[in-house]
Amino acid sequence: MAATYCLDRAMAALAVLLLLSFGSVAASQIEDQAEQFFRSGHTNNWAVLVCTSRFWFNYRHVANTLSVYRSVKRLGIPDSHIVLMLADDMACNPRNPKPATVFSHKNMELNVYGDDVEVDYRSYEVTVENFLRVLTGRIPPSTPRSKRLLSDDRSNILIYMTGHGGNGFLKFQDSEEITNIELADAFEQMWQKRRYNELLFIIDTCQGASMYERFYSPNIMALASSQVGEDSLSHQPDPAIGVHLMDRYTFYVLEFLEEINPASQTNMNDLFQVCPKSLCVSTPGHRTDLFQRDPKNVLITDFFGSVRKVEITTETISLQLDSEIMEDRYKEDQMSGELMEPLKYAEQLPVAQIIHQKPKLKDWHPPGGFILGLWALIIMVFFKTYGIKHMKFIF
Repeated sequence: MAATYCLDRAMAALAVLLLLSFGSVAASQIEDQAEQFFRSGHTNNWAVLVCTSRFWFNYRHVANTLSVYRSVKRLGIPDSHIVLMLADDMACNPRNPKPATVFSHKNMELNVYGDDVEVDYRSYEVTVENFLRVLTGRIPPSTPRSKRLLSDDRSNILIYMTGHGGNGFLKFQDSEEITNIELADAFEQMWQKRRYNELLFIIDTCQGASMYERFYSPNIMALASSQVGEDSLSHQPDPAIGVHLMDRYTFYVLEFLEEINPASQTNMNDLFQVCPKSLCVSTPGHRTDLFQRDPKNVLITDFFGSVRKVEITTETISLQLDSEIMEDRYKEDQMSGELMEPLKYAEQLPVAQIIHQKPKLKDWHPPGGFILGLWALIIMVFFKTYGIKHMKFIF
């Protein structure tokens, strides 16, 4: 009996140990999953999308920017967190055979201009000064919210730029340029002012890799369409429009992004491989030495999508109020309802009358030149009848 009792106690203790070990393993797995879920450390996403080129022959640069704009909106970044800068309005250009549209494919099935594009800086507002002011937050107090980058130290920011460039510079509207040193200093100001958590910089221009050579601020990952000494080539010529529709690098990046959804686990290493030299002709480059995380652990949606965070808790939260509290609130609502006169929306805004009322007749007013023409006619008739010698009776 004693031996059986001891054996039972030993088995029970072993079972308890096994349960505790399994529980600790499960808890550690949950913690690992939670840590993996929150590994980026950011709570909001922003995008600054810049097209620096004007004139019809740079149609592709506008299409590049609008295509990226469409992708980030599709993945969940709202317009309130996107600063869109377009140096020219190709949709309303007189040369556009299809007004109010901008296409990125030859079949003209995808209108990237869409019906809800919110351009924050347009035409001659797209300058080096305004771009740097947006990044650093040094803008006048009267600037509306839609033209501000209201990021903080928990923001992941995507900065996309396209246009004509060279070794160490990017042109703005063929009238000025931003250098790689100015851009690097602006990013350093952003870091010192705690305006970003992580920053992804993408540029599609000739010799694009030269633009990130001078970066020195932490947590920046950079991609470029070409190396120093190489040109970034256009793609998809359209005889109907007479220009190329997109650049090669952005075309293949967006082709890759079309396969991404907000729940995708695709990482930045996959983005690095989307446009090999066989497709781009130029050699795309990237820089990750300033970035603290391994690119294979950085999701595409950490920059191109919106943040969907949850708070993990072990406590039980009751979503139903007690019956007594509900009854008290019901009585209070009844008492306040007796004191207040109910609103009558039909009397305030007679919608039916507005819809069915007859249009009001407009008061007739003579055209602007009617009176002058009438006086001229009277004078001509007077001259023909009496001659110029009777003019003294008029004046």
